[in-house]
Amino acid sequence: MTDIFTLTGRSLRHISRSPDTIITTCVTPVMFMLLFVYVLGGAIQTGSASYVNYLLPGILLITVASGIAYTAFRLFMDMQNGIFERFQSMPIARSSVLWAHVLTSLVANMISLVVVVLVALLMGFRSSAGLASWLAVAGILILFTLALTWLAVIPGLTAKTIDGASAFSYPLIFLPFISSAFVPTDSMPGPVRAFAENQPVTSIANALRNLFTEQPVGDDIWIALAWCVGILVVTYFFAMSTYRRKIS
Repeated sequence: MTDIFTLTGRSLRHISRSPDTIITTCVTPVMFMLLFVYVLGGAIQTGSASYVNYLLPGILLITVASGIAYTAFRLFMDMQNGIFERFQSMPIARSSVLWAHVLTSLVANMISLVVVVLVALLMGFRSSAGLASWLAVAGILILFTLALTWLAVIPGLTAKTIDGASAFSYPLIFLPFISSAFVPTDSMPGPVRAFAENQPVTSIANALRNLFTEQPVGDDIWIALAWCVGILVVTYFFAMSTYRRKIS
């Protein structure tokens, strides 16, 4: 744990010296939110009194998908600069190097999520959620961030170019567009609707939306947790296996 916290401090210092990382992570979701609320929102029927209330869960997921690209980027740069070889010669836990990058991603993404929520509040977002619901929202977002961050570790370790290290996040950013994040799935044609209703973003977005509005979460929250935990376990296993091969 001491090794992890020491190396996490190193990574966080890098971010503190380049705050444009967090700013850039926030720009894309905020621009999407402005576009959909003020340009397209009037033509979209969601059954919600405020479209920004309906939209925010999906925007939060896009924020995480944008942020984890920098985890792959930082890992790739450490691999190219020989930092990993230096760490291997030191008496530290091997896994602490990866965990430091993952925890750094978690902290950076939480900051970005707070910024996006503050912008949403300025745009009219309001929630009747109590403390327990907000904690549940935070828990789901933390699990989702950890799951995608461990996924980002894999291309960060295996990519041949810096562009390849971060390009994997593009499909993740656009996945919420084929879900209930922006419009109800009822309006979609058959095959698209079937995909949208059975992919992780829909259940996660629905769970977050219901928590924000203090509505019954039903099965969505359990499906959302199952997706997050399942992705986390699988990606952690493959990331650690890839890491062992790289340093062996």
